[in-house]
Amino acid sequence: MPKIVSANLNGIRSAAKKGFFEWLQKEAPDFVCVQELKAQAADMTDDFLSPAGYVGHFHYAQKKGYSGVGVYSRRQPDSVRIGFGNTEFDDEGRYVECDYGDLTVISLYAPSGSSSEERQEAKFRFMEAFLPHLMALEKSGREVVICGDWNIAHKEIDLKNWKSNQKNSGFLPEERAWMTRIFDQLGLVDVYRRLHPETTGDAYTWWSNRGQAWANNVGWRIDYHVSTPGIAAKAVSAAIYKEQRFSDHAPLTVVYGD
Repeated sequence: MPKIVSANLNGIRSAAKKGFFEWLQKEAPDFVCVQELKAQAADMTDDFLSPAGYVGHFHYAQKKGYSGVGVYSRRQPDSVRIGFGNTEFDDEGRYVECDYGDLTVISLYAPSGSSSEERQEAKFRFMEAFLPHLMALEKSGREVVICGDWNIAHKEIDLKNWKSNQKNSGFLPEERAWMTRIFDQLGLVDVYRRLHPETTGDAYTWWSNRGQAWANNVGWRIDYHVSTPGIAAKAVSAAIYKEQRFSDHAPLTVVYGD
């Protein structure tokens, strides 16, 4: 029964100091998809590259202290793909794909558009470029799990203050429609929502560092497991870990049956 964790670390060095890797050893997942490393290859210690019992594969951003993703697994993958074939976003270190038998595990860090209009335009370009790649994954005949920070809350139940955020990046109508297309037209599955269709406050995975967002649970659900239907149907549990804070995001763990 594979256990897969997705965690935006908001800096691997910061998360390590807050106990992320100790937690990982206790949880003992089979696969761990991490995002926002904020590190280059030269910054990665042996403990970061291959924590006890794991091997890691990473995609670093060209820009220092920015983005970056990785996949940890208990065994070496059969093959690894770094980037999804788009120069603009591959330069930003957003995608690692690893194959294990007939299972593909992907760590994804989709762009945020909240910092500027320019970044929102880049986010729209990413969405346009990534959709055909998702279609190809869905048609590949493989079981695929895409874990990561998608930077979009899909529906009103996926964030606390949905009314006041309808014109803000992460909850724009175009972004939400794009997610709907992924689920309704492509046939990929939002695994957490399959298991917890009505959950609101306990579903959030990110809280702003502004104000008292964490204390008041003013959160957003922007971290997902997006899977092909076959493996999605085998998901038996999904949990968001909030007992410790490693980042402004909380790890999302899904256990899939055999």
